[in-house]
Amino acid sequence: MKKDDIRRNIKARKTLLSEEEKMAAAEQVFNLLEQTAEFMLSDRILMYHSLPDELSTRAFIRKWCGRKHFYLPRVNGVNLEILPYDESRLSLGSFHIEEPTGTDTSSVDDMEMIVVPAVAYDRSGNRVGRGKGYYDRLLAGSRARKVGVAYDFQLVDEIEADPHDVQVDVVITQNNHIVIRKFRH
Repeated sequence: MKKDDIRRNIKARKTLLSEEEKMAAAEQVFNLLEQTAEFMLSDRILMYHSLPDELSTRAFIRKWCGRKHFYLPRVNGVNLEILPYDESRLSLGSFHIEEPTGTDTSSVDDMEMIVVPAVAYDRSGNRVGRGKGYYDRLLAGSRARKVGVAYDFQLVDEIEADPHDVQVDVVITQNNHIVIRKFRH
């Protein structure tokens, strides 16, 4: 299936979810993430601030922000910058996503784990994003552990990967914990 077809199918599936189903799915997925060695051993974690149609990261960030150092991306032209998470320093940025403000950017090389958003993943770690390539550019060359989180139906049979596409190392859905590459700390 082509990436545009996957995007269309997943978007249609997401519209069928109730608020209760969205909250329950996020809780299940992030409970699984919390139990992984990757999460337990990581202190500096790049998250994403979820859009309404994405698996919500907000409760998870609030739960752990006192014990882990979270960072969020901010769009700068065609690239993403990384800034520390501070709930009091968020503003609506590109694509109507709450982004961190300030000038204290960090390097992707400082991140130990990156929770990567996507429209869909496959069991080989390939992903379909929203089509702008922001995360592929950010993740290229990063040695951080890359973890994809998603609803069960966002796990598809196969995604055709382009040469510039960056795979994730782990995919976690409500009922799946797929390790593509082992973690080396």
